[in-house]
Amino acid sequence: MTTAYLAQEVSTGNPILNISVFVVFIVVTMTVVTRVGKSTSEASDFYTGGASFTGTQNGLAIAGDYLSAASFLGIVGSIALYGYDGFLYSIGFFVAWLVALLLVAEPLRNVGRFTMADVLSFRMRQKPVRVAAAIATLAVSLFYLIAQMAGAGSLVSVLMNLEGKLEQSIVVTIVGIVMIAYVLIGGMKGTTYVQMIKAVLLVGGVGIMTVLVFVSVRGGFSTLFDEAMTMHAASANMVEKGYQASDIMAPGLRYGGTFTQQLDFISLGLSLVLGTAGLPHVLMRFYTVPTAKEARKSVTWAIVLIGAFYLMTLVLGYGAAALVGPDRILDAPGGANAAAPLLALELAGPIFMALISAVAFATVLAVVAGLTITASASVAHDVYDGVFRHGQSSEAEQVRVSRITVVVLGAISIVLGILAMEQNVAFLVSLAFAIAASANLPTILLSLYWRRFNTVGAVASMYTGTIVSLVLIFFSPAVSGAPSAMFPDVDWSIFPLTSPGLVAIPLSFLVGIIIPFITKPDNLDHLTAEMEVRSLTGVGVEAPVDH
Repeated sequence: MTTAYLAQEVSTGNPILNISVFVVFIVVTMTVVTRVGKSTSEASDFYTGGASFTGTQNGLAIAGDYLSAASFLGIVGSIALYGYDGFLYSIGFFVAWLVALLLVAEPLRNVGRFTMADVLSFRMRQKPVRVAAAIATLAVSLFYLIAQMAGAGSLVSVLMNLEGKLEQSIVVTIVGIVMIAYVLIGGMKGTTYVQMIKAVLLVGGVGIMTVLVFVSVRGGFSTLFDEAMTMHAASANMVEKGYQASDIMAPGLRYGGTFTQQLDFISLGLSLVLGTAGLPHVLMRFYTVPTAKEARKSVTWAIVLIGAFYLMTLVLGYGAAALVGPDRILDAPGGANAAAPLLALELAGPIFMALISAVAFATVLAVVAGLTITASASVAHDVYDGVFRHGQSSEAEQVRVSRITVVVLGAISIVLGILAMEQNVAFLVSLAFAIAASANLPTILLSLYWRRFNTVGAVASMYTGTIVSLVLIFFSPAVSGAPSAMFPDVDWSIFPLTSPGLVAIPLSFLVGIIIPFITKPDNLDHLTAEMEVRSLTGVGVEAPVDH
């Protein structure tokens, strides 16, 4: 296959058309954000939109927040290259919502106010718990932000045929700057409206692509699977690029070849299923509705939209394998992340591809805005107000600290996003899920449902989950030693699994359970009883908490 042929094969239409559609979308959404942002004056407006959204609106916004670049770009690419094994991401991301709905959605809404730390510190000593929760929130948010930035770089690189590292780095930088503008101008209200718009467009666009895939293959699932397997068998460079060209309908293409890969499969599954209930930016969305009933309604809407979306990613993934082929996907700028845009081009031409890509770009902007608000709220509300100002800072001060944090986080995520541009974004998000499941979920569940749990146990569990996850990721093949690692030319990987969940999640639970038995109780039984009543019934939700 010649270089000229490859260039023709991965051509992505008219770059001017593609960018024009992007610019129009950014202008429209920025107009919405600006208009809504005029009513953002208090901390509650900036953090939770004044808790003024209905369950239906919040359900759309949750779907918009949750269906990230990993969901659209990363999963479609993963299924196109790995088949059955790639579909694990879709299953894991969706099933995780049942954990969130059954265990944490309503109690969190009843107990908290702005952030996850409000729940964790309700019946414990404020400062140590808030600092630990803020650190865990920043760790999860940064990994999630890295994935979105990498997805944005891959997406625009495909549309503009940008092969060079410098050009892709410039794209990531621009995305970061636009994201900062969204958050600073609109706060949670503006971000929520963008997320609602994006959710409708994304689910609608994926639905249209699903119908077009079946029209293009002129058959049902069996025809689609047969054509996908034929394209894989004929792949010219799957093996050369480190992928295994074999039966993509059978489990084991990525996670079943060796015992280590099987353990990695279990570790990834644990992280995906348990991670959602510990994601700070998803948990924070429950505070944007006025009642627990609306919180439940919002999760129901979110499950319907998210479930439909993830089922359709199976069709799009195999559709990309059958109609685009693994060779074209791997040879395009962005690699696996280019599968969805290339499929849109194959199905209906450059205009449709530009529209779908604009929706994907909006996906990135909406998710990074939600993440950044969450992280900035944790710094301002939990650390600045709760620790340094002892709860005495004004709302104007908190909002100002939040805005400064947004700029700093944006700059850091730009740098890290540039380093991670070659990684599959679904995999990068799975690392954020692993940290959330390790650092946050054990503490949330033990705080809500175990009366003996104390401050020392909460802090120890969060730090254990965060530190162990980060250390194992740093020494894993995801960071060094592998062709797709962040640093492929050096090798310090001593932990064999790419996902730390199998070790970090049980260890965090274990620490959280053992420590309260060997340390003194907090002697805050009145707050423990009040938290139990609030979490289960919602009685007294608006009353202040006296520590």
